[in-house]
Amino acid sequence: MTVCRDCCCGSAAKHPGVDHTAQLDGLRAALAPRHRVRTSLCLDVCEQSNVLVVHPARAARRAGARPVWFGLVLAEEIVADVVRWVDAGGPGVAELPATLELSVIPGRAVGSAAIG
Repeated sequence: MTVCRDCCCGSAAKHPGVDHTAQLDGLRAALAPRHRVRTSLCLDVCEQSNVLVVHPARAARRAGARPVWFGLVLAEEIVADVVRWVDAGGPGVAELPATLELSVIPGRAVGSAAIG
């Protein structure tokens, strides 16, 4: 998973009601060591901040799954839904829950459908 943390994403000035450090720490605590959570500089979809990208596992990627981009990841409930989906297999393995469909950034690579 890649979590954008640059000009807008992770910005207390833009999203003062969000504890951005706690959000990132929570993702790492919930997913490690099974999944790597890394940060990135601007992913160039600032209007959708906070942005994170869930990458498919190697086998799913080889089978055609693509990363899924999420925007407006501000509420703890969205973060929890993402964690559950990643733990279930993520792109190419687990069906994208309806609760997360609203957070998918249109026009980005999406590999949400289960393969097989």
